[in-house]
Amino acid sequence: MSERPKASNLPYYITAVLALAVITFAWVNQDRLHAVGPGVQAPNFEAVTLEGEPATLDDYRGKVVLLNIWATWCPPCRYEMPSMQRLYEELEGEDFEIVAVSVDARVGQRDPDGMPGGDIRAFSDSLSLTFPILHDPQGRIRRAYQTRALPESFVIGRDGQIYRKVAGATEWDRPQYVDFIRRLLDGEV
Repeated sequence: MSERPKASNLPYYITAVLALAVITFAWVNQDRLHAVGPGVQAPNFEAVTLEGEPATLDDYRGKVVLLNIWATWCPPCRYEMPSMQRLYEELEGEDFEIVAVSVDARVGQRDPDGMPGGDIRAFSDSLSLTFPILHDPQGRIRRAYQTRALPESFVIGRDGQIYRKVAGATEWDRPQYVDFIRRLLDGEV
């Protein structure tokens, strides 16, 4: 009778290496593996005002914030901006702020997706927008908020928690949004 060959340990080694790779990937990307949405603390971000001054989400702590991520080349973004302006005017004087962060590349350049940089000030002026417009030409805010498309918006409470996430354009001055934001302002949510 002949001896049977010993089973190779190779499958065990491959399994161990793959498990180690998965664990390493999860550890390195742990901040990206948690969905950014309702019930989560809003990630801080860095951008600049149209005047070139630095701005962060922390600058608006203690207020209810509608954070809108957009670009000048995005037709749905253009569609929803007038309703954001109407909402801003309706809630003027309250502890509420709209912060619209453009992820346009700089004028004359293209973003990583090949989209051209836009003139953010001209865009804002053409729609008579008076709420804060910020610029993040590197698009870091898109990674921090895990946006998949534009526009994408987040309603953030005074406590820094995200209470609502809206993907795509919407009419921000509709009663359901105005009432929701007023309830947040009154501490009822």
